[in-house]
Amino acid sequence: MNISLDHPVFRTISETVDEMNVTSYVIGGYVRDLLLKRQSKDIDVMVVGSGIDLARAVAKKMGRKGRITVYGNFGTALLKIGDLDVEFVGARKESYRSDSRNPSVENGSLEDDQNRRDFTINSMGISLNGETFGELLDPFNGLSDLSRRIIRTPLDPDITYSDDPLRMMRAIRFATQLDFIMKISHFSPSAGIGARIEIISKERIIDELNKIVMADRPSDGFYLLEKTGLLALVFPELDWLKGIAVVDNLRHKDNSGIR
Repeated sequence: MNISLDHPVFRTISETVDEMNVTSYVIGGYVRDLLLKRQSKDIDVMVVGSGIDLARAVAKKMGRKGRITVYGNFGTALLKIGDLDVEFVGARKESYRSDSRNPSVENGSLEDDQNRRDFTINSMGISLNGETFGELLDPFNGLSDLSRRIIRTPLDPDITYSDDPLRMMRAIRFATQLDFIMKISHFSPSAGIGARIEIISKERIIDELNKIVMADRPSDGFYLLEKTGLLALVFPELDWLKGIAVVDNLRHKDNSGIR
């Protein structure tokens, strides 16, 4: 399957990666939104090699049209082109400690990089190399999950959610924003994973909650938070009945039911 990449920056990146003899893909949320016909101005470019080196080479080709910011500690670079934010990162492999969501990172293969992704719909890539430009890379059947409107992890959900518990909040956020279906049993209290949300900072949790509230139907998100047991964990001061009241109030606010 070939995907049309119309913005000139993609051809510039394509020329650059061929000159550098590296493999590169547009990957993640931009691909998902492109397939869903949703507008997105945040582009993630993954290269099997140095993301910073690729970003600098592309910025040189763009001249005054692009402004680059390098984040050496993270091995990433951001190139601003008009209203687009293009982030470059090298393929990487991650490993986690049980007491932290911050991974140990090392250079990795294309397969390593896709295995570390949170959901199948965010694991798809579009080739930027000349001979395969526009070809969809979909090792976990994310395209099928898009059509079925399903939130699913690429690997065992116990591993994906335990490694980075914030992904539980992200799953609920995406299900709410996109009106998708997710399996709440994957990180319910009975699964023993939900409690790991406690290692996540309040700031990150609030950020995800704000995105849920900004969705068209925030009550769906709070319903899922309550059903998974996360509502009581992120709002420990609320008892179960108060949690239900939050859901009911939001349902009344957006004048809709839960699907």
